[in-house]
Amino acid sequence: MKTADAIWMCLPEGMDELFEMVRFERTEQSYDIWLDEKKKLSDEDYRNPHIVARGYTDYVTIQDYPMRGRPVFLHMRKNKWWDKQTNEIFSYNLELPNDEGTRLSAEFVAFLKDEGGDNSPVD
Repeated sequence: MKTADAIWMCLPEGMDELFEMVRFERTEQSYDIWLDEKKKLSDEDYRNPHIVARGYTDYVTIQDYPMRGRPVFLHMRKNKWWDKQTNEIFSYNLELPNDEGTRLSAEFVAFLKDEGGDNSPVD
C-alpha cells in the first residue's frame, strides 16, 4: 500500500474525490497534509464557455483529529473560477458523502461550505 493511500484512509471518506494530495510532511510534532481541490466544473458551468479556471484560494489550515498521538493539520485550498461575462470570481461549496458516524470539526465544515468568493478585480 502506498503512503498516500494510507493517508486517505485516515481522512473523511470522499475527500479523495474532491481533493488531490500535493504534499505530506511528518515531523516530531505533527502531520501536515496539503490538499488542492480537483479542477471540476459543475455540469451547468461546464457548458458555459465564459467560465475559466483562475488559480486557487490561499491555503486555509484546519486542525483535524489527531493521528498516532500527533495533531494533523490539513492545508487546503479551493479552486477559483472566473466568469468572463460577469467578471465574477467564485468557488464552489463542497460536500462530502453524508456517512453515518463521520465526524467533522466545525472549522472543517465551514471551509467546505464557504464560497470563498474573491471580490478583487480581475487583472
